[in-house]
Amino acid sequence: MAETTISVIICAHTMERHFDLRAAVQSVHAQDRPADEIVVVIDHNEELLTAVADLEARVIPNTGPKGLSGARNTGTWAATSDVVAYLDDDATAAPDWLAHLAAPFVDPAVVAVGGWANPNWDTEPPGWFPDEFAWVIGCSHRGLPTELTEVRNVIGCNMAFRRSAVIDAEGFTTTLGRTADRPLGCEETELCIRIRQSDPGARILLEPRATVSHRVPAGRARWQYFAQRCRAEGNSKAHVAKMVGSDDALSSERDYVRRVLPRAFVSAARSVPSEPVDSVLRMAALGGGLAITAGGYVEYAMLRRS
Repeated sequence: MAETTISVIICAHTMERHFDLRAAVQSVHAQDRPADEIVVVIDHNEELLTAVADLEARVIPNTGPKGLSGARNTGTWAATSDVVAYLDDDATAAPDWLAHLAAPFVDPAVVAVGGWANPNWDTEPPGWFPDEFAWVIGCSHRGLPTELTEVRNVIGCNMAFRRSAVIDAEGFTTTLGRTADRPLGCEETELCIRIRQSDPGARILLEPRATVSHRVPAGRARWQYFAQRCRAEGNSKAHVAKMVGSDDALSSERDYVRRVLPRAFVSAARSVPSEPVDSVLRMAALGGGLAITAGGYVEYAMLRRS
């Protein structure tokens, strides 16, 4: 049997992450299991497209709608491999990343594999920030499985799909995928759910050994950013629920609220004697984050009905 081929797709949109993008590409070139192809998609930014023309990769413009979904679709359709792996432009992959992502695809039922994203803070992480909310900064949160496990969806900054599955599903929906004026995400969640709804036998896995380091700029260490992202997540989940149904759109979230958050509250409460200020603020962030996210869901759902 021929070895599965893999294209790595990296989408970028801003000159502010020009050097991050170069580091991301370099981390792919340093893989133990080499990529068969690296495709860099520049999302409607001619200056950036010119600036990175010298990269050791296929550098192409996004020919679809502006936004991450359009860029990912452009890269997917341009790729030539059996599997397409997506890496964020501000993330760097561990040397064994691609080998771990590729391995589960020996099972023909596996259509997607997600990895683990560790935060790489530019500044000291705030003491109030709960690891259970690491999804706010685009990273894997405490409470996720730590061994190879079947999951509902993969994480956007570190994931791989069978290219045929993405094409058969007509790609990532372009009504999701963040742009400067549209904070809606969860496009990978919606795609995973849609694939599984079309083929209940399709398997989607989390492989925690496939790790990347995801940069967290100083601005994301502020409460304002935390609150904005929680609200945007609620908006996004409401949009996904409208598209694929609330049962599937909220299945993992219900487990998160029932299982992960109560443990986080207990852990923070137990820490009060040793770190009273940070522990109390962490409990406030846990409760506030949940309330803001739920409020964002209700807000968007009501707007869609009006």
